[in-house]
Amino acid sequence: MNPLKMFSQRRRAVLRMEDLLRSLNDVRDVLLQDSTLKHQRAHPNPLNAFGRKCYSQTDEDGITLEILRRLDRLKDGTYAEYGVGDGTENNTLVLAALGWRGFWVGGETLRPHINDGRGERFQYARCWITLDNLLDTTRRSLELIKRKTVDVVSLDLDGNDIHFTKRLLESGIRPKLFIVEYNAKFLPPIEFEIPYDPGHSWQGDDYFGASLASFDKLFGSCGYRLVCCNSHTGANAFFVDREYSSLFDDVPTDLNELFVGPRYTLPAHHGHPPSMKTIERIFDTL
Repeated sequence: MNPLKMFSQRRRAVLRMEDLLRSLNDVRDVLLQDSTLKHQRAHPNPLNAFGRKCYSQTDEDGITLEILRRLDRLKDGTYAEYGVGDGTENNTLVLAALGWRGFWVGGETLRPHINDGRGERFQYARCWITLDNLLDTTRRSLELIKRKTVDVVSLDLDGNDIHFTKRLLESGIRPKLFIVEYNAKFLPPIEFEIPYDPGHSWQGDDYFGASLASFDKLFGSCGYRLVCCNSHTGANAFFVDREYSSLFDDVPTDLNELFVGPRYTLPAHHGHPPSMKTIERIFDTL
């Protein structure tokens, strides 16, 4: 066979295979979205129905915004997030889009245009977080943005999370809303947490973090109440200060009803991919 003709046939076969894979990914995303919507609607917690994605990994943004609506705190708030990846997918970028000021802490280099501090509106502390530097980094970041308190804290560091959470709460950091990643492998009432290890690096297995029951015990002792676990992945738990408990009278109090098991399958894509120009625009308006 003519080599050129053979190459052309192989090229067409490769293109057909690529088209097939794209189609399969589209079908997969449709099925995953349908499954998520069914979980949201069937869940006994009404907050789960508000789950939507803006810049969070899955449906956390919608839950966060509904909680803040109930708290009447959508405007002029302050956020802090520990573990933000490259800055394009996390739980507080949506709050920056609302015009909030805040700071991020993480070990990665942020994408261009957001890797520099922006005065009193936004700061990024790039460092490996340990119990030894957690509070100093937090206090220094608060000073740089000219705030003494925070309204929302999100913490997802793939390992020592419950130890960091405890240290923040004990130090007097008391946000209205505290979002943490829990280890959904362990359903209530199992209490599980890994021992503190300053050098811990997640290996993609089930050795990380703490169970929902362990987090609930810690937060309960500090005057917080669990109000939601996100339906899409069963990865993030939302705790609010008990001072605002009356705003969530429709939310179940039974841990077993609130618990969402691991559903870690992520969509291949969600709408159009994030553009750095869009994110840059968000920070330029701060």
